[in-house]
Order: sequence, then structure tokens, then C-alpha cells
Amino acid sequence: MSSTPLAAVPSVHRAAPVFRGRIGRDARSGHYAVAHRYRLHLSTAGPDGLRLAVGHDVLGLGDRCPVTLLPAVPDCPGGGHAALRPLYEASAHHYTGPALAPVLSDDWSGRIVSTRAREILRDLDRFPHEGRGALYPCGQESVIEAVEGMCDDIEEAAQRAGQAGGDPDGRAAALDVLLDTLGRLERRLAGDEYLVDDRLTAADVELWVTLVQLDTVHRCHLDASAVHRIAGHRALWAWARRLAARPAFGRHLDLDGISRRHHGRCQGLEAAGAAVQILDWATHAADAEDASRR
Repeated sequence: MSSTPLAAVPSVHRAAPVFRGRIGRDARSGHYAVAHRYRLHLSTAGPDGLRLAVGHDVLGLGDRCPVTLLPAVPDCPGGGHAALRPLYEASAHHYTGPALAPVLSDDWSGRIVSTRAREILRDLDRFPHEGRGALYPCGQESVIEAVEGMCDDIEEAAQRAGQAGGDPDGRAAALDVLLDTLGRLERRLAGDEYLVDDRLTAADVELWVTLVQLDTVHRCHLDASAVHRIAGHRALWAWARRLAARPAFGRHLDLDGISRRHHGRCQGLEAAGAAVQILDWATHAADAEDASRR
């Protein structure tokens, strides 16, 4: 496998360039899966960072791929982090944009490998698992990608449904999309413990982080009746609660950081849904921390 050139690729979603190097399976790939070469830089206050922190923990990578935690609220204009500035400047000539997280860096070269969270998680899955299952099991890639697409739909619909001053019909239509997508995911679980292949995969990590965002961020901009309808998917939220009690999930919940990050960047108005919490994430995170000490 050949490695993707370490180059900045323009993104329509972010102000900064996106680095899309990939980790291959052997030394011929340039970037290959070897312990103690790569480092994750992330904040668990954001969904991408939380997704990577959970995946890293589930895979049991530990110090084979160390994690550098960044502040919940970026300390530079444009959402950048001062700690990441040297990496960006070393990786893109005359770079002047924000140094955004998350980042997978190469300690051997001092440069960025990737800033694409989903691709980074796929590449972390290339490391030896030491008895742990793969997050992207062979033959299930298309199913996991379908779940990723539904999670994107939830994120987009939740933002549109909570948009202050938006067209009422448009907000109602967005809420319908949100509820329909939650319903399809709940039916997919249908009493099962996991979304795909009866085992924990990246699909579970993806959906769990999406539900965390829905309840801790997007809920604050929805009316109370909408939140009650969202909470009505009881099996889905019970599933999220069970995962939150697992150390690999719950101990990475930085609820204060999520709140500070949200209020630091959000320009929307708070709605009645802010008072209707769906899950007691703090309790479940504490349970996970207790379980990790046993």
C-alpha cells in the first residue's frame, strides 16, 4: 500500500487545510503501524476528539500511540490550539490558518499525518489489537459507513431543528428527519447489544458520541416537546446509558468541557429543551470511573 502524500487538501467544512495521510499495514506504506511512532492530539470536549479517545481506549492502544489532551476551549483565534501551531507550520509551508484539533502526528518527522477523525480511527484499527476485536471488522465496512451517514443526518437535522429564527416549517421538517433517523437506529438495535455483527464496532462509538452531542449540546436549542419526543426512543437511550457505564466510554466524558466549548462558540438562543436532560451523563461517567478502578 502506498501512502497518501502529506499535503494540505482544501476542505469545504473547515477554515484550515485538511491533512489526509494514511497509515498503511507495512513498512512499504511510508506511514505504517508501528508502536510509539504516532501521537494523538485531541480534546474530548469536541465530538471528533471524544470519538478518537473512546476508540483509542477500546483498542487498548495505551502508550503505543500516546494521547496529548488539549484544552476544552481553544486558546487561539479561529478555534485553533497554540500547542498544535508548530506541527501545522512544519507540515504546511507558510501556514497561517488556525491549528485545529484533532491531529494525528508522526513523532519521527514532527509533522501531521492526518486531521480527519474518521480516517484516523480507521488507521488506529490497523495496529495489533492484542486480543481485542477490530473496530472495523472485515465485511462490515459498508454497514458501518451507513451508520456514520445516519449520524451525520442526526447532527445536521438537530442543528436545523434548533436554528433560532429559522423557518418554522423547515425546523419541523428537520425534527421529523431527526426522529425518523433515531427510530431507524433504534429498530436496528432491536434488543441487540451492539449495532453491527453482535460485537462492539466503530458504529457503536460513532452513534454513542452522536447521542452525547444531541443531549448535551443540540438539546439546548430545541423546545421541550421536541426533546420529549427524542427521549421517547427509550431503547436507544438505554443502550447509550449502558455504554456510558463502560470505562472506555464514560471516563472520557468531559461534561464541563463540552458545556464550556459549546457556550464559547455557539451563537444560538437557548430554548426550553435546555431544562429537559435526557440522560444523567455525570452519574454514568462516575460509574465508569469507579468501574475502571476495580
